[in-house]
Amino acid sequence: MALIALAADKGSPGVTTAAVALAAVWPRRVLLAETDPAGGDLVYRSAAAHGGPLNPNVGMLSIAATARRGLVPDQLWDHVQPLSGGLEVLVGLGIAEQAAGLAGLWPTLGHAFASLADSPSAPADVIADCGRISGDTPAVELFSHASLVLLISRTEPEAIARVRDRAAALSTKLHGGPRGAASLATPVVGVVLVADPNTAGKVSGQVNDMLVHAQTGARVVGTIADDPAGADQLAGRRRGRLDKSLLIRSARKVTADLYQQYGAAWAVSAQAQQAHQAQQAHQAQQAHQAQQANPGQQAPQGQQAHQAQQAYQGQHAPQNHQPHQPQPQPHQPHQGQTNGQAGAGR
Repeated sequence: MALIALAADKGSPGVTTAAVALAAVWPRRVLLAETDPAGGDLVYRSAAAHGGPLNPNVGMLSIAATARRGLVPDQLWDHVQPLSGGLEVLVGLGIAEQAAGLAGLWPTLGHAFASLADSPSAPADVIADCGRISGDTPAVELFSHASLVLLISRTEPEAIARVRDRAAALSTKLHGGPRGAASLATPVVGVVLVADPNTAGKVSGQVNDMLVHAQTGARVVGTIADDPAGADQLAGRRRGRLDKSLLIRSARKVTADLYQQYGAAWAVSAQAQQAHQAQQAHQAQQAHQAQQANPGQQAPQGQQAHQAQQAYQGQHAPQNHQPHQPQPQPHQPHQGQTNGQAGAGR
């Protein structure tokens, strides 16, 4: 499973831009979810695949009613809209007041997001744009289900100090206390710096040393280029070769590094989950066959065999829900792309 949650401590360091950029170049199928309780931005800045605006009522707002009755991961696709570049998006809330409709549902959403990678029909990783997490924002309830929590920060001294303190606070909340770099727990807390490409290497090393020295349990996992022109291209406000922008090139480097470090672990986790499910199905089938062969006798281990039979029957019961399975769309910036609207989906 792979849920990657992006957030910031304060201000506007570019969480949405970073989330869209990383999703646009993600090496596997990915769902971008706008989970900021304060509201989403993409409905205002990006065009839908049909060329018109995104529907603000289809996304986090529409999923609230579904989630109250229980949420199967594949049901997420029923609330997804494709952007003009092909990226699949769960559009965020319109205004902060609508977050009340999601009260108590954040853990359910987190579990569904994390489990989508193991879907047998439409698997995908999820990148969640959680916005600012100062105070008691409910989006933090997604973090315990994540594989990675990435704090986005700029490089001004006050921003670095805040991300250090926020990383330590998250380690306490998620892991029970600050940890050294050698004993990172899951979810991993990482920092992505939005930095001038000319000084990114030096600054990231200094910030990483500070995080380790403060025993925050976090470390710098990459840098995103501070590229206003690329950000405008990504949002559809400017034409140009988006795939050649510093923003997208740096995002490719971050995703490649993340998958080099954690991709194998995610694959092992998914394989282990699939093996566990297969074993459960095999045991349930054996119990079912044993009861059919000996109808007058109770299967071994009594109640356990009965529960196994129920599990088997549940797995073979007709499914009322037919999940929407959008056709996979290539979501990497195209070499010859010059249309600003297409870039908005990238």
